[in-house]
Formats: sequence, structure tokens, C-alpha cells
Amino acid sequence: MKTPNQRCRNCGTALNQYNTDPLCAPCSRTDAAPEILDTAWRNDRVYRALTDWEFGELLRVLRRRAGLSQMDVRSLTGLSQSYISDLENGRKQLGGRDAIVDFLNGLGLPPDLRPLLLTPFGGVESPAPREAPDPALPWTADRMVTSLEVAVGGSMKRRNVLAALGGAGLTQYVLQSAVAPREAMAAPSADGTKVSAPLVESLQITTDELRGMDARSGSGTLVGTARDHLNTLLRLMKHGDYDERTGRRLAAVTADTAIQTGWFTFDGGAHAAAQQMFLGALRAAHASGDSRLRAGALSYLAIHGYSVADARGAVTAARTARQSIGDQDSPALHAMLLTRQARGHARLHEERHALAALAEAEELCARGPGEDDPHWLYWINPGEILGQTGSCYLDLGQPDKAATSFAAARHVLSRNETRTHAQFLTRAATAQMRAGDADAGCATAQEVLNLVDGVRSARLDEHLHSMLREARRFNDAAPARALLERGQAVMKGRSAS
Repeated sequence: MKTPNQRCRNCGTALNQYNTDPLCAPCSRTDAAPEILDTAWRNDRVYRALTDWEFGELLRVLRRRAGLSQMDVRSLTGLSQSYISDLENGRKQLGGRDAIVDFLNGLGLPPDLRPLLLTPFGGVESPAPREAPDPALPWTADRMVTSLEVAVGGSMKRRNVLAALGGAGLTQYVLQSAVAPREAMAAPSADGTKVSAPLVESLQITTDELRGMDARSGSGTLVGTARDHLNTLLRLMKHGDYDERTGRRLAAVTADTAIQTGWFTFDGGAHAAAQQMFLGALRAAHASGDSRLRAGALSYLAIHGYSVADARGAVTAARTARQSIGDQDSPALHAMLLTRQARGHARLHEERHALAALAEAEELCARGPGEDDPHWLYWINPGEILGQTGSCYLDLGQPDKAATSFAAARHVLSRNETRTHAQFLTRAATAQMRAGDADAGCATAQEVLNLVDGVRSARLDEHLHSMLREARRFNDAAPARALLERGQAVMKGRSAS
């Protein structure tokens, strides 16, 4: 006789105490091929995992409901047992569309549940088959150009092409970017400008130079120039004469430029307009066929999300981006996306998930750039990871740990990127003061004020205001009074300019 509460040694299911077999009934049927019955799929947690693309959670719930072992799942999907374990514990992601399709087909996803992959979760017990609505369909080159024209201000015809998105709507848009088919990009034209490969590469050089200028001096003087540059690219997309290969490359430069223009717009404080630009950039990246650019656009949507009250959307965007580049040798790009995911988790106070993502980011960063890491990702280094770790600890309400991370970051951050360096130092000063070390915080804040002259960034200004608010808590101390007096003069000068 079994002791009460004994469980199957294979799947963990509770056993009848009178059963002498150490396995439950499903596990004891060694002659039967494993399968996941339809009833196992009919569960709210399964539906939510499908709509959120949480495939590790999906597998964990299904396996438990179907009474299957990880080895059973291996025979269904062809994945190794160690990979299945890592997937269930969040250490691995499925790599790309084909891997996701093979995985779900192996598990036997019922056809009527497929729309959930593109449909916001409704909490219903038995969802009926339905089309996945998307007000922004179709994912065509023409719609991509139109969406960016609206975002950049070059067209007034369709104000509602890209309404501000959030929550389930944004999640749906993000997930569809990964599965929507691409159309041909060739655009032969007898009277259009001939778009050559050298012309496209010269346009890429301009985008790269704008990126470098932003890191050094902020976005304040760059938005207009970037918009003009993007409009040039859009005119070539619409009226140019190019073959398929050149068209894809032109779309890639357009995506990169739209990402940068969106970032300059965001850094200038226009958050809704920036989101429209990022969504248009995501369309351009999709048209280019470059999954790394799609990941880049999603990474900036993640920044927008955790900065503007949609932290869950930030996590979804970062995870979807990682899944889209699962077949790439790009440890630096994965590390960057993990920091975005961590920031979303930290805003949601999901400490365990945030710290796990940061630990993986640090490990990947230590490997150095991979063969497929994009040229525009030059700024991922140990200092960036440490700085993002400090920001996560601030959001988690642990200023002492944040101060330690920022102190380590400052020794490896590039001082040539003045705006980035100043921004991390404002957070470092804030963390030191929140941890009760007013003298150290005021000293770091004085360093910040030495750096910001000539740097134009509304986002940096927000961090400066936050830093000075912390200093007011110590107004009875001489270092804080001196900082506040100088800070008031600096902020007044920045407002005037």
C-alpha cells in the first residue's frame, strides 16, 4: 500500500494509496504514444499563455493538465529535454516563426485556438473561432510608407492610420509583426529616380552619423534633420526605381532612420508621436526582412512602454523581439533586449524576473559581439548593463543596490557619449541620496551639472528635475543647498534655450 499523498515518479500526479504501481495510469501506458487531449487545452491559463506568447508557461500548464513528462514532450516536439526544461523556466525562448509553428503543431494546437495567437485575451472559458481583428492591416509596403508619412508629418490624409496604442492593442500589433507575410519590394519605374546600392549606402551613413551625434549632444537639434532625411527615404520608397534586393535594403535604411527619428522625438518629450514613429519603423523593418531591425524597433517600443505606463507591453515587445532573432548569432542584441525586458519587470515589481533577465544579459554581453550583431548596436557594453541594473534597482525600491551598480558602471561607461553618461550619473546621484548618502549624492550631482551644458534632451531634463527633488530632502545641509542653488540656475538656463 502506498502512503497517502505519494505522487507519480514520472509526472508528479497524486496516486491512489491502494495502487502498487509507482506510476499513474497515463504514465504506466508505455505502449501508447503520448498526446495532449483537446480537454487539456480548454483552460484560461492556456488561453492567456497563447495570447501572450508565453510558450514556457503554455508548456508547463499543458504538461501538468495532460499528465505528461518532459520526455513525452520531447517525443512530441523533437526538442531536447534540457531545452524543454529551460523553456519552462524562462531560460530559453523559441527562435523564430518556424520554430514556434513546429512547436505548436507538435503539441497538437487545436485549429480553433490558433486565432488566440493574434487576439487579445478575453478571459472566456471556451473561445469561439474568430478572425483576429487588426485596424492597422494590411502589412504592406504601401501601408508602411503611409504610416511613416503620417508619423513624420508628411501626409495629412490618414490621421487615424496609427492611433496611440496600449495594452492588448499594442500587444496584438507587436505579435502580428512577427507572423505577417512580406510582399515583394521591387518597384520598376520608367520615370522614377534610379535607386542604386551606393545611393542607399550613402543614406545609411547619414543615419549612422545622426545616431552618433545624439549620443554625444542629445536629440534637441536633430529632430528636424532626421525628419527631413526620413522624408527623402520615403520619397524614394514611393517613387524610386529599384529591384527586389535594393528595395529590401532601402526599407532597412528607412526602418533604421525611423527608429532614430522616433528616438529623437521620444527624447524630446513627445511620447505619443514617438510611438507612432516606432510603429512605422516596425513596419519598415518587417518589409526589409531583417529580423534584427525588427528587434531594434521593438526594443524602442519597450522603452516607450516602461517609460509611459505600459510596462507589461514592454516585456511583451522585448520577448517577441528575442523570439524573432532566435536563429541569429547576436549575443549583444539579445543582451540589449534583456535589459529592456528587465526594466519592464522592475516597473511591475517582478524582482525575480528582472534580476534573471539582467543576469542573462550580463553573461551574453561578456561573450562580446556575435557574427550577426548589427553595426548600430555599438553601445552595448558592461557599463550599459550595470547602468540598467542600477535603474532596475531604483524602480524596485532598493536605492543602496542601485547606487552600487551605478558606481560600478561609471568606471566603464564611455565618456564620449556625454548625454548617456550624464543621464546615468543623474540616476546614480538620485540613488545615493535615496539611500541616505547626501554628501556622495550631491557630489555626483555636481558632476552632472558640469556635463549638461550643450546637451539638449527633455528626457535628461526629467532626470535632472528628479535628482534635484531628492536634494531638497537635505536642504539643511550645506552641500545640498549649494547644489540646489546651482541646479536652479542651470535649469533656468536650459529652459531659456
